[in-house]
This record gives sequence, C-alpha cells and structure tokens, in this order.
Amino acid sequence: MMRHRPSTSLLIILLALSILFIARAQPQSQRDRSVAGANYLLTPAVSSQQPQLTINWKDGLRQQAEWYGGDDAVRIADNLLLYQREIGGWPKNIDMAVALSQQRKAEIARQKQQTDSTIDNGATCKQMAFLARVFNATKQPRFKESFVKGLDYLLQAQYENGGWPQFYPDPQGYQKHIAFNDDAMIGVLSLLREVARKSAAYAFVDEERRAKCDRAVEGGVECILKTQIVVNGKRTAWCAQHDAVTLEPASARSYEKVSLSGSESVGIVRFLMGIEKPDARVIEAIQSAVAWFNAAKLTGIRQVNRPDPSLPTGHDRVVVRDANAGPLWARFYEIGANRPIFCGRDGVIKYSLAEIEHERRTGYAWYTEAPAELLTKHYPVWQAKWISGKTIRNK
Repeated sequence: MMRHRPSTSLLIILLALSILFIARAQPQSQRDRSVAGANYLLTPAVSSQQPQLTINWKDGLRQQAEWYGGDDAVRIADNLLLYQREIGGWPKNIDMAVALSQQRKAEIARQKQQTDSTIDNGATCKQMAFLARVFNATKQPRFKESFVKGLDYLLQAQYENGGWPQFYPDPQGYQKHIAFNDDAMIGVLSLLREVARKSAAYAFVDEERRAKCDRAVEGGVECILKTQIVVNGKRTAWCAQHDAVTLEPASARSYEKVSLSGSESVGIVRFLMGIEKPDARVIEAIQSAVAWFNAAKLTGIRQVNRPDPSLPTGHDRVVVRDANAGPLWARFYEIGANRPIFCGRDGVIKYSLAEIEHERRTGYAWYTEAPAELLTKHYPVWQAKWISGKTIRNK
C-alpha cells in the first residue's frame, strides 16, 4: 500500500506554526529583534554611497510649520551649512535636500572657498528663508549664525547704485549686470524688506542689521526707479538686466537681447506695490508700467505643445489662433516698437517663435500670463488703497 506524503502547502503551514510557537516562547526583547530583522529583509538595503532622498529641495519652503522642527528639516539645514560658501552665499541648481554620505560631506566642505555664490534661480535667499524657519522651530544657534552670515553677504554684494549682480564676488560677463532676470534682485529686496519690517520670521535679527537692510531696500527702490525705461517721454517697463554702471538696458545670453520684459517687469511692479506709503515717483512708476502692460497685451492667440515624434523632445511649441484665449505677453519686446522678439543661440532677432531653432523654441519661456493677475487682481487693490481721483484705468 502506498503512503501519502504531506502536500507542500501543509508543510509550509506546519513550518509557519513552528516559527510562531518559538517566537511566542522568546522574551520580549528577543521578539523585538526578530521583527526588526524581518523588516530589514523586506526593505531594500540603502548603500552609504547612495543616500535616499526625502523631500526635493524645490519643496523646501512648502512644508507644514511643524515640519521645520523635525529631524529631517534639521538634517537639510545642516546640509545648507555645508554648502554655504565662506563669503556667506550659496551656489545654485543643487538639490540640497539629498541625504549626504560622509564622503560627499567631506567633498562639499572642501569647496568653501569657491566664488560661485549667486542670487540666480532663488539661490541664497531660499537657503536663508529655510534656515530662519528651522531656527525659529528649534532655536539651535548654528542656523541663526548661518542666516546672519548670508544676510551680511547680500548687504555686501549690493552695488552703490542699489542694484545687485547675478553673482558675487566674482561675476563674469553679463553676470555683472543688475539682475532683474528671473526675479533675482526682487527676491533679495523682498527678503531684506521683511527683515527691515521686523517680520516675525526674522525677529532674531539684530537692530544694526535691520537698519542696514532698511537702507539697502531704499537703495534698491532708487535703482528700480532709475532703470525704468523711458520711450518717447513715457515710462514703460524694465529690461531683464541693466548695465551696472550706466543703468541702461543690457543683453545677457545670446538669445536674451536688450528689450522690455513682459515677465520680469511683473515682479518689479508687485514689489513696488508693497511699499508702505509710496511717494509720487513710485506711484508714477507703477501706473506707467500698468499702462505699458495694457498696451503690450497679446490677444487671440495661445501657445501649445504639439506632439511631433520626429523631433528630439517628441513635441513642438507653436502659437495658434484662438479667439477665446486669455491674454498673453511676450517675454521680450522691442523697445520703441513694442513688438515681441525671439532669438535663437545664433543671436539673430526674429519676430516669430516659429523662426528660431527647435531647441530654443521649446527650451525657454517665450510667453507669460503673469501680467493678467497683476492687472486684474493686484493693481485694482493697490489703486483703491493709494490712489484717489487720478488713476490709469485698467482696461
């Protein structure tokens, strides 16, 4: 007679019950170690040379208030101390939230003397805002000290005419220009104004530095007023960058020409609207810029990404007719003619987006909707608060 062997499933069940019985018989401390071991087996190992990413640095200022008092925020703040250059500023385009291995920390520490500190792409100002939040949540002195060092850097980098270069202390070429591009200078002025106004976020800053920030903001406003471009006797908008000596509009990269900016001018006007008790010059600057935005408005068109498998990106960027489209503004306008201009890496000005090469056509922000909110939301509120009688009607 043949004997039946237990099935594989039955053997597995018996084995599991045996393990459970043994585990129940262990002291509590041993059972805890067994569970930890099981979790380790279920979790992929993380090499010390391949640290895990928690949050992305671009989200560093988007967390809940209580998060800034936690271990992860402190770890990232300590990263910022490592990346901070000896002069007090920070480099750009680095994800500073990445967990760092000891080897990487040592490499970064050796870069302290580099002269790549910048205010471009939000660098330095963003690190300072993050450090202020972590200091306020933890009261750990090293974060306050790092913030103050950054503040001293920003004050030192300001030109006598009130502007800021894109890089300091070693700007090269167009980096020496007064940098409105991508809201670089406006980001600095906004932070310094919050410090000068004794905002709760920066209550730890001493009075002497507060006074310096106040004077720096006054100088920055003067620079803004002096760089507003006048065409046929009328104030208009600003170029993305202005010469640090003459204050005239200046070019930057080959495709960033002397022009009126439909993008950067928005941030400038919004900053001016935040001035407490604006004088006649500030009021004129704002109203003139608003009038220019209305004159430069583009209607009946919209920008779309059109699928095209034959192109390297898999799509093209084109402008199409659409009577129902909301208003658009070009990134750059020809001074005087108020005509949108476009430019490829060859440096030749064109008057249609379709005329420049695909790489620049799809790799740069040539149009913006930002002025729409300024005109329909922010300006009416400011106008109602500060202007009575003489106003520029918002069309």
